[in-house]
Amino acid sequence: MSGLDVHALAAALRAEAARIGFYRVGIAPAVPPPHHDAFRHWLTAGRAGVMQDWLARHEPLRSDPAHLLAGARSVIVLATDYPADPPAESVPGRGRVARYARGDDYHDLLRERSNVLGAWLEARVPGCRTRGVVDSAPLAERDYGLLAGLGWIGKNTMLIDPRAGSYFFLTALLTDLDLPADVPLETDHCGTCTACLDACPTGAFVEPRVLDATKCISTLTIEDHGPVPASLRAGMGDWVFGCDVCQEVCPWNRHAPGSAEPAFQPQDGMTTLDLVELLGLDEAAFRRRFQDSPLLRAKRRGLLRSAAIALGNRPDPAALPALTAALADVEPAVREAAAWALAQWQAAGVVEDL
Repeated sequence: MSGLDVHALAAALRAEAARIGFYRVGIAPAVPPPHHDAFRHWLTAGRAGVMQDWLARHEPLRSDPAHLLAGARSVIVLATDYPADPPAESVPGRGRVARYARGDDYHDLLRERSNVLGAWLEARVPGCRTRGVVDSAPLAERDYGLLAGLGWIGKNTMLIDPRAGSYFFLTALLTDLDLPADVPLETDHCGTCTACLDACPTGAFVEPRVLDATKCISTLTIEDHGPVPASLRAGMGDWVFGCDVCQEVCPWNRHAPGSAEPAFQPQDGMTTLDLVELLGLDEAAFRRRFQDSPLLRAKRRGLLRSAAIALGNRPDPAALPALTAALADVEPAVREAAAWALAQWQAAGVVEDL
């Protein structure tokens, strides 16, 4: 590929990425991720929760992008904003969902767009190779976003763009082309702020930039489908899928641009879910209801368990029949969470002895 003007190619690539629908583009060298040693230490400390085994098994692959694409020289990092709506109001009988998950499954859209961009690059430079990654391979996307100049890694472990906050998805396109890399940000703009650390309802931050996923509401409601430790349930509040608290309090998100992308808008126009409706879903109805949504990842037993916990934290007398019926659910985790919720109601005097 001698004689290739890589600077002109990079400029054309940025323009094409914008045309396809990506919001911001950065290019990083395909070097080992700078925080991989810290990641290994985090795993050794057992901080990954239910993802521990999977992450540990794939840790060697994560250590070098060349394990995902032989001969990788560059990582093209693509940012796509999602809606940055004001926080959903806590309403009895309804459960909150993280902003990124209120619309269609982002994996499908971003995978399609990364494949289109990869095909464009392979057509532009015959013989080059690409591989798109959208949460589908062990790649440290935030590290490469850092190297690509798209932001700094904040105390809440999120990649924060000084122009756009942290309400955005990251997609990566690996290539064996040696493209000119962008310059990483030199300043940690978190400064002395600890708003995210102080606001976490379950105390999941061990220290700045170290998250204990065994206490993280997002992990508990999305990845962990079994019983939730009793000590963490009150902190879950009415979150049933994900959590935005550490981003909501971040000053850099005050002016986050958000997105008008139709696929990311709340399904049915709702930013919260009816907890009674959730508790009434059998397996088939659950799959129909959330067939195009990220919420499928929580599985029925995880989402209904979280719905019962939310009702325990925010009692709604109208939900009593549904919560009582959940005592006979096919899933042990749902039955146990319903019993716990009703016990909270009794202790608070919401209902008489059952």
